[in-house]
Amino acid sequence: MILELDCGNSLIKWRVLGGESSCGGVVDSDVALLETLRALVGLVLSGCRLVSVRSDAETSALVALLEAEFGAPVLCAQPTPSLGGVRNGYLEYERLGLDRWLAVVGAYQLAGGACLVLDLGTAVTSDFVTAAGEHLGGYICPGLPLMRNQLRTHTRRIRYDDVAAELALHSLQPGRSTVEAVERGCALMLQGFVLTQVELARERWGADFTLYLTGGDAALVREALPQARLVSDLVFIGLAQACPMPEVR
Repeated sequence: MILELDCGNSLIKWRVLGGESSCGGVVDSDVALLETLRALVGLVLSGCRLVSVRSDAETSALVALLEAEFGAPVLCAQPTPSLGGVRNGYLEYERLGLDRWLAVVGAYQLAGGACLVLDLGTAVTSDFVTAAGEHLGGYICPGLPLMRNQLRTHTRRIRYDDVAAELALHSLQPGRSTVEAVERGCALMLQGFVLTQVELARERWGADFTLYLTGGDAALVREALPQARLVSDLVFIGLAQACPMPEVR
């Protein structure tokens, strides 16, 4: 059985491959991860692979915890100029976020040709990959959480909780309250960004490309992009390329 981890700054996405069935989830700390894994009946790990955007010290601490707990090797994805048939398009390849890089590699594995990858999380990123596997680079803009928090921080009268925010997004009609106006306005900004990315891809490739959506807020733009393929585990697909292990059993 193999444990895969996508370690962000605040959350850890995990999944276990092998055994009778795969399982996974999201936790908010190293301690919560260990508690969750300990509760899995029959968990015997042959190895672990992870991608982390945390500091080196934080990543090393997690690796030490996992090795002590399960006695299995832990492989960490590293920046590379090329992987899985994709050539990193950044001028300094090591500066491209590892999770973003692996999502690009994962998308290319699925598409086998030109693709546009839209990842909607805390930040929203787009990446363009040619049919030959040339990563052309992409764009980054604030995601819904960042836009919302900036308005809350810098505008004194914008105050509402997360429950109200979720309810406001049940429609994109003009808002009749502050929470509706803010949440729906930010959602429309996201839609505008992703639609522009699709137009840029069409200018370059016509209709001959595959569009992938991933990230926690992908559902907010799904309706505007009916042709998109929603794939939540693009990073893990790329991670398997970065850290190959023996066949899962």
